[in-house]
Amino acid sequence: MRHLLFGFAAGCFALAGLGFFALAALRRPDLPRAVLERRYATPRSVFVEGLDGLEIHCRDEGPRDAPAILLVHGYCASLHTWDAWVRRLSRRRRVIALDLPGHGLTRTPLGYELTRGSFTGAIDAVARALGLHRFAIAGSSLGGAVAWDYAARRPRKVEALILVGAAGWTPGPDADVLDPASMQMLRSPLGPLLCDLDNSPWLRRGLRASFADPRHADDAMVQRYVDLSRAPMNRSVQMQVALNRKARINATESLLARIGAPTLVMHGRHDAIVPVEDSARFAALIPEASLLIYEEAGHIVQEEAAEASARDVEAFLQRVAAPRARLKLAA
Repeated sequence: MRHLLFGFAAGCFALAGLGFFALAALRRPDLPRAVLERRYATPRSVFVEGLDGLEIHCRDEGPRDAPAILLVHGYCASLHTWDAWVRRLSRRRRVIALDLPGHGLTRTPLGYELTRGSFTGAIDAVARALGLHRFAIAGSSLGGAVAWDYAARRPRKVEALILVGAAGWTPGPDADVLDPASMQMLRSPLGPLLCDLDNSPWLRRGLRASFADPRHADDAMVQRYVDLSRAPMNRSVQMQVALNRKARINATESLLARIGAPTLVMHGRHDAIVPVEDSARFAALIPEASLLIYEEAGHIVQEEAAEASARDVEAFLQRVAAPRARLKLAA
């Protein structure tokens, strides 16, 4: 996630010294929602009304009466990152993937301000609208932080937790994600203008750094990230993620101790975004957690080790379900 933050910020200010006309030539305006939805929505796309004018985009796949799992993507990403897991898990489970506020096709109103509870509120809205009372939740990178935070704050709703290269430890609560000069530039009046510049080179660089094999970041993936970053308000909210410490989700021992759900922690050995040691800390501090390391993967395990990781999730969820099934039989 950190490389993507650096890439996003670099795209915002690296060209700040150019003149007005050069800036105008490099500016990339928002793309209309209708255009993006034609490109990236599917027949299974639904929009759920959330707080503060949000309309949260999600996809609802698999049998409606099956156990449910909700999937939460990372920074600058979208629900597309889970496509391989959705294909496999939806054979036996109800699988809901959503776009966080300021990401993907979620309709974020003009002037939206991110808060500490924004992402939790989005998940609550989706769960309520789709009738999810208890469910498993999986999150990648920033979405991992959202997932473990939700499990700690909504323990009665979460029956299993899966973390994939989860954020929360790095950077710390008092640390900025960027160097002081970069932060000053982004917080200046020029910040919003600079963030409207063409960000494709920096997104490509950040995505390539997210895989052990950078070939996974092909042209189609980069174009999708670039397109969806240009949805109205997405760049604004993504900049808020980088700048707003108050909205950041930081891990603490006391918060993690509140997680009662069985937990699977997954990490790629070659992750250049979130240190492997961060996942080891999650596995040590969450009461019922185990750790899996993928030796040939980088940060985005669900894409780079798609089949192996989906198979491991399937097996984990079956183990979680077995004690519940025995209790029902005994009753």
